[in-house]
Amino acid sequence: MKILMVLTSHEKLGKTGLKTGFWLEEFASPYYVFKDRNIEVTLASPKGGNPPLDPKSDAPDFQTAATERFRNDKESQKKLANTHRLDALDPSDFDAVFYPGGHGPLWDLAEDKNSISLLETFYRQGKPMGLVCHAPGVLRHTNREDGDPLVKGKKVTGFSNTEEEAVQLTEVVPFLLEDMLKSNQGLYTKGVDWESHVEVDGNLLTGQNPASSEAVAHEMINQLRKKQG
Repeated sequence: MKILMVLTSHEKLGKTGLKTGFWLEEFASPYYVFKDRNIEVTLASPKGGNPPLDPKSDAPDFQTAATERFRNDKESQKKLANTHRLDALDPSDFDAVFYPGGHGPLWDLAEDKNSISLLETFYRQGKPMGLVCHAPGVLRHTNREDGDPLVKGKKVTGFSNTEEEAVQLTEVVPFLLEDMLKSNQGLYTKGVDWESHVEVDGNLLTGQNPASSEAVAHEMINQLRKKQG
């Protein structure tokens, strides 16, 4: 099995002068879920190379067993520092795709035509699509073959308005994830802030926040095993 993980290349947190990027735990936890099952993982980003890490996700309060493991994993660090350019990859080479969050994707991947095309292709082909925290924002401009929003009528979750308020970025982000999913006619749900909450609707797997990332990865494994028979 082959899984593509797509990370952001965007590092500017709006006009704040601060940095953003991908959230370390949302990458590390799923990455090791896949790696420990001998699944081939390919890393990609819009610009290729080393994707920016949200510096807040590297703070002591946000460390987990997976992030500590990554910190001591030179081979995986090298792999992350050399992501493939997203436009150079063929979706048919992969069985599933996983998007870690962090605020970065709201700016670049949500608008990236290669990402949009990839997601629409995976959706049509029934391949598992995992998106965690802010990553469901990349579904903003994705459509089904009939032209309707991809999330229309689908059970979805993602970083909630109350969680965005808690990190004081409501006025900084280009759009509020919860509002966008609702306006695209998704059936948005949320659990308790900061606790794991996952929605599965067909091959669309979404997680609300960093605590949900490992659960989404396990759901993806379950779907891949069922497809294998």
